[in-house]
Amino acid sequence: MCGIVGVISQQPANQLIYDALLLLQHRGQDAAGIVTMLGTKCFMHKARGMVRDVFRTRNMRALPGTVGLGQVRYPTAGNAYSEEEAQPFYVNAPFGIVLVHNGNLTNAPALKAELFEIDRRHINTESDTEVLINILAHELELAARDLPLSPEAIFKAVAAVHRRLKGSYAVVALIAGYGLLAFRDPYGIRPLCLGTGSDGEVIVASESVAIEGTGYQVQRDVAPGEALFVDLQGRLHARQCAARPTLHPCMFEFVYLARPDSVMDGISVYQARLNLGETLAQRVINAMPPSDIDVVIPIPESSRPSAMQLAHRIGKPYREGFVKNRYVGRTFIMPGQAVRKKSVRQKLNAIGVEFKDRNVLLVDDSIVRGTTSKEIVQMAREAGARRVYMASAAPPVRFPNVYGIDMPTKEELIAHGRSIE
Repeated sequence: MCGIVGVISQQPANQLIYDALLLLQHRGQDAAGIVTMLGTKCFMHKARGMVRDVFRTRNMRALPGTVGLGQVRYPTAGNAYSEEEAQPFYVNAPFGIVLVHNGNLTNAPALKAELFEIDRRHINTESDTEVLINILAHELELAARDLPLSPEAIFKAVAAVHRRLKGSYAVVALIAGYGLLAFRDPYGIRPLCLGTGSDGEVIVASESVAIEGTGYQVQRDVAPGEALFVDLQGRLHARQCAARPTLHPCMFEFVYLARPDSVMDGISVYQARLNLGETLAQRVINAMPPSDIDVVIPIPESSRPSAMQLAHRIGKPYREGFVKNRYVGRTFIMPGQAVRKKSVRQKLNAIGVEFKDRNVLLVDDSIVRGTTSKEIVQMAREAGARRVYMASAAPPVRFPNVYGIDMPTKEELIAHGRSIE
């Protein structure tokens, strides 16, 4: 899971990309990078850390041009601690290509071997994004050999990329001197949407909030398997490049990852979370008499809409019982179980008056490893709750997500191999 953005504008692109990345910061807190293009020359700055820390005034001044792209990274493949693996990635042939990628290639090791043995390209990091940019570069070279680079040739290359890649990928790339390319995997696992401005500017981003929040109009989602090419004059070319595209978005985008004010594939994330709460309420009613519950308390932040809807449906008060420290990162995307466990208490603190001598129904968006849930139940008990019920707005997570979320082995998942009871 990462956040990506690309723009072709009439104004300097650096500030626009910076603002969009701030709006996508929830999608990755490990590293950030921006590339801008002036003529055929690319300018890059990337480093580990949050957007506000990576880009200082001097860095922004060194990013001229009206065309560019950026990424906030949450590593699910490769080395989380390597500065080299921060995106964007760059290759100088053909044309000069810079690329950012959200997702996870499941056949990256096989592709890496192919690139070395057949395509004669060397991969220097463990990042699947470096594999992806080299596959794209090779296919562009084949498609445009002895020909001028046209949208037709670009779409032919993307079609070949789709045939070779397995896994999830939403991609934004700059082709030096030509324009901006964006495409999405044939299943649309990771989100990508298109926006425009009044002066013909074009923006693509992981979430609609990054388009609206920078003053642009959301036009539509990039379809699964579709490629968009925007030339330097702002002309948009679109083509379906996959043989059998079908929409299978990642459920976790709606449960946890995306901002609630985003709309993905025509579905409001906020409305999806209300719907989860409605369904969960019915399950609670079926499992126990609501009269056993005194109060419904969400575990901030993403479970709030579900908890509100559940409380409304069962006719019980909704209360904020935990205060969140906004300066601690998202525990789900922290490397290592020990760090994750320690940070729960740094991140949340209970309001004792909401728990004391009450039967409390805690609502979380999902239960993955169960580490955080155990800590939070213990906190509720220590705050004086008479009885603690725990409800998950998402179904049991029983199997790994190999498409860009950090839950690599089924043994880590608390629901794996267990019944609901």
